Amino acid sequence: MSLRGKIVRVLHPVLKPISRVYLRKERSWSYGDLKFKVLPGIFHPGLFFSTKILMDMLSEMDLKGKTFLELGCGSGAISVLAASKGAFVTASDIDPKAIENTAFNASKNRVEIETVKSDLLDSISKEFDVIIINPPYYPKDPSRPEEAAFYCGTDHVYFKRLFQQLAERTTSDPQVFMILSEDCRIDRIREIALEDGLVLSLHLEHRVLGENNFVFRIENRTE
Repeated sequence: MSLRGKIVRVLHPVLKPISRVYLRKERSWSYGDLKFKVLPGIFHPGLFFSTKILMDMLSEMDLKGKTFLELGCGSGAISVLAASKGAFVTASDIDPKAIENTAFNASKNRVEIETVKSDLLDSISKEFDVIIINPPYYPKDPSRPEEAAFYCGTDHVYFKRLFQQLAERTTSDPQVFMILSEDCRIDRIREIALEDGLVLSLHLEHRVLGENNFVFRIENRTE
């Protein structure tokens, strides 16, 4: 476990109510020239490392003319960045409030984004060049809608459904990137991916405040 993970575990009884109070109010965040509103209960991109790491990665990619999916869009920060770089963006989330938040931020930053309410890929039939996933990864069942951004369900149910759906999309070969922290059970998540014939190939590693974060590319296993 990372240093940050150990500190969070020790302070959890204190941090949990503080974070709930903070997230009850509408907040603002910015990335470069992009400005965002974060609605109450929505995963705040500025409070965690993962969103910025992915946005920094995308800032270096050529996305012009690419079809792009953010799976689990939250505030829509990643989708707005991709759209600002010329991608044709679809942003999906199971939470209607996240869809509302993303649509607002798209308008605020004068970019076009298609929003889709969907549980993973259930309501998405399009094919994409690039898919970005910032998943929940703690193996616990969420008890409130906002906890779905952190908890992937008992025995990593989220990943079982995700990898099964990705494996079934055999008509295209998108670039699928997913970020994970050393605080989660990466070994177990790799095992689940392999059960559906997928592998997690390390794309980049980023260390922030003593915590290692890994961006993996999800690819079909080649024998």
